[in-house]
Amino acid sequence: DVQLQASGGGLVQTGGSLRLSCAHSGFIFDDYAIGWFRQAPGKGREGVSCISNVDGTTYYADSVKGRFSISNDNTKNTVYLQMNSLKPEDSAAYYCAATEKLVQWDNTDNMDYWGKGTLVTVSS
Repeated sequence: DVQLQASGGGLVQTGGSLRLSCAHSGFIFDDYAIGWFRQAPGKGREGVSCISNVDGTTYYADSVKGRFSISNDNTKNTVYLQMNSLKPEDSAAYYCAATEKLVQWDNTDNMDYWGKGTLVTVSS
């Protein structure tokens, strides 16, 4: 079974940085993609970023472009989300998710597997 474990959340001031990690296991083939989604209280879950393990293509929501960076370390089976210049509106529970057939990276219905969330709080 595919398993995902997100970590790295915490409390940070506006303008600060955090790095989230998504440790994954159980993929039989290499043609998967892993994405980060977030959900703030009272709001829906939205796609933040995604990386394809097939060709390394990365995707970002407009709201985080230039501030967040996603990367994949296959030697550690871990995907990272480096978050810089954090804003209060980035506060949310962050989830990593995975699919073995990427169609629309920011569609929650396209993701087959989900990890538990890690909470990010950005103070103003």
